[in-house]
Amino acid sequence: MKADIHPTYYASAKVVCACGRTFTVGSTKEKLEIEICSNCHPFYTGNEKILDAAGRVEKFKARKSKAATTKKSK
Repeated sequence: MKADIHPTYYASAKVVCACGRTFTVGSTKEKLEIEICSNCHPFYTGNEKILDAAGRVEKFKARKSKAATTKKSK
């Protein structure tokens, strides 16, 4: 490897998740802040979270039911 062209490698970089979990990994940054980890990810936990602030799911279901009734009446 060439000298003085590679970033500093931190073997025990601290990772902090939004859920509060902390762990260490190897990285080129000393501290990493992440939004989601294996402790809070729905795939690993089995808990599905639906974030629907604007009522998009209800709007979609209403359009779908309206389309289904329109096709039946024709």
